[in-house]
Formats: sequence, C-alpha cells, structure tokens
Amino acid sequence: MKIKNIKKLITLFCLISLFLSSISFVFAQTTEPNLTAKGVILLDTKTGRVLYSKNETEKMYPASTTKILTAILTLEHCNLTDVVTITHDVSATIPYGYTIVELKIGEQFTIEQLLQMLLVHSANDVASLLAEHVGGSVEGFANMMNQKIQELGLSNTHFTNPSGIHDDNHYTTAKDLAAIMEYCIKNKEFVRLASMPSCSIPATSKHIARTYESTDRLVVPSDSKNYYPYLVCGKTGYTDPAGECLVSCSNKDNLELLCVVLGGETIENNPTRYSETKALYEYGYNNFSIRTIVNKDDFVEQVRVKNGALNTRDLTLVANNPVTTLLANSENRDNIETTVNLNDNIVAPVNQGDVLGTVSYKIGENEYTTELVASHTVEKSNLLYYMIEIFIGIVLILIVFLIFSNRKK
Repeated sequence: MKIKNIKKLITLFCLISLFLSSISFVFAQTTEPNLTAKGVILLDTKTGRVLYSKNETEKMYPASTTKILTAILTLEHCNLTDVVTITHDVSATIPYGYTIVELKIGEQFTIEQLLQMLLVHSANDVASLLAEHVGGSVEGFANMMNQKIQELGLSNTHFTNPSGIHDDNHYTTAKDLAAIMEYCIKNKEFVRLASMPSCSIPATSKHIARTYESTDRLVVPSDSKNYYPYLVCGKTGYTDPAGECLVSCSNKDNLELLCVVLGGETIENNPTRYSETKALYEYGYNNFSIRTIVNKDDFVEQVRVKNGALNTRDLTLVANNPVTTLLANSENRDNIETTVNLNDNIVAPVNQGDVLGTVSYKIGENEYTTELVASHTVEKSNLLYYMIEIFIGIVLILIVFLIFSNRKK
C-alpha cells in the first residue's frame, strides 16, 4: 500500500508540475512587459507593424542615440578610407561630463576609425569632428540632419547637434527615432559598425593605441547579465534630462524587430534600458510569428471568361506571389479581410500567367496585395465561326434550291 501511495503521489506531483509549467508558459507568452521607460516602441521592420508602444509620439530627449543619424550621414557623404586630420582642439568644445576620446591636434584617422569611436565608445568630440568634416560646421551639419529628418517625413523631431548634447530644442519621439533607425539599418556598413562589441584604434603620433568596449552592453558577449544573442546592432544614450535611452534591432528566426526605449531609469546602478529592451524583444518573439496568408499558385478566385472555348472558359485565378506577414499567435484567418479586384471585361484569348486582377489582405491597419494570374490558357471560342459557316451553308442551299425550282417551272 505504501508503494502504491508513493506512486500516486509521484504521479500527482508530475501532473501538478506539468499544469503549473503550462500556466507559466501561457503567462510568459501573453503578458506585456512592465516598463519604467517613458517612451517605448517595438515594431516589425518588414511590415512596420507596431507590437507594443508607450507614449511613442511624445517628444523626448534622445541623448547619444542621436549619433545614429550622424553616422548614416557620414557614410552617405564619405568613403570609409578617407583620412581626417585634427586641426584644432575639438575636445575642448564638448561640455564637461560628456564622453570624449581626447583628439589631439595633428592626429589622423580614417572615417571608419572615427565611426567606430562614435558608435562603439559614443565619443562626442568625434561627433563634432565628423559634423565639421561633412557639414562644414556643427551648425551646418545640424541643418543636414534636419533636412534628412524632413525627407523621412518626421514632424516631431528636431536636432541641434550631432551628438545629443542636451538642448531643449534637440528632441525626438520613440516613433520618429524608430523610423531613423529603420533608415540606418538599410546600410550594411552602419549595421556592421553599430554591432561591434569593441574597437581598437592604432597608436598615432600623439596618442597610444586606444581600445574601447561598446556602451551597448547587449552586444558584448562577456557581459553575461545584459548580453542578448539575437541583437543585430544598437546605440545607447544618456543624459540626466533624457534618462536611459537605447535604440536597437534584433533578429530571431528571420523575424527582425526594432526597439526604442527612451527615458529609462537606473535602479541599483543597473540601467533599465537593457533589461527592458530584452523584455520587449522576448514579448515580441513569444507572441508574434511570421505566417503565410497565401502561397504562390494558391487558388483565390474562379471566373468564366467571355468568348472562351467551352472546355477552358472556367478559369482559376491563383496568387502570383506568396503573401507573408507578422501575426499575433492569437490571430487567425477569420480576422483577415480579403478583397478581390478583377480587371474589366476579361475576354478570351487568355494566356497562362496573364495578370487579371489583384487580391488584398487587410489585417488591422496593414494591407498586403499580390497579383492574380491565369492558371491555364483560355482559347477563343470558334462557335461564332461555326454558326456563320452554317448560316452561309443554309443560304447557299436555299439559293441552289430556288435555282432548280425556277428551272423546273
């Protein structure tokens, strides 16, 4: 009896453990992260779908996340091998307390080395140097920044400097900063530079060799607490008015997400921007997945082609390309609004593969469209010609009949 009771207890324990684990799994899948950050956005880069947001359109200070725009403008106007010579004390122009690398007059660096110090070490004197090199002056470069902001269609962002040094007129929103980052990550060199866990700058005639570890701890493998293996690239920022900031991009199972955290806190010397960014990414990966709405050559619509041959006139229209999108795991096809638009006056002949319309799938505010093509060839019907030939034959017969009748008379 005792052995049986023990077996029963073990079985009961296993069932309870399984039940609790299933509950915790569901909880982890569906619970939104608890955040201290003031402005947040998490989105899918492929579809632009926002998976989570908090005060995403509220104007805030970006601090050094500003440097992503400085970097992309530099990449667009310079070659990585271009050499820049330090001609004046750039470091002296940076307010006390902001990160610098102490550039020395006479030192020479390539654009690539400067961008490494900008994005990895977040050097503010390097940001000013690049601004002067690209825009002629810090003010001229700021004008270029705002011009690019306008080109991107962003109305809630205005920058006054290349580094994020605090200025009441230097502001953005989580949504706008995400759009800037989306633009930046289209550049492979930007991604490479913004993903470096560290950089090494050779010695110059004025300074010994420099080595810097990334300020973005999510890309540093040695930081076991903060490292996030799926992170693609990122840029941190901090000032007292801005708080803890981080803009980043990650990719897991071919699902690329972009996250912006502004106005975070520091709790027990730990910046919350790392833990909250990781929590946001996990929320996205646990609750959303890429799913196929329609495959290439899937049946979509059946039509009858005018003047088509009897055996081919009933035509199946199929999707010309697959449509894949990001869906919440709780969403199903019943939530997808399907709209078919056919070309006017579909008449034979029709060749296989001819585009005869489109099909659109609307999910929330997002809509995806693909062409509808003919699955087979529809030949033109010969029935009219047959009828004309029969009619002509009947007329000829009548004429012959009348001729013979008149001769007999």
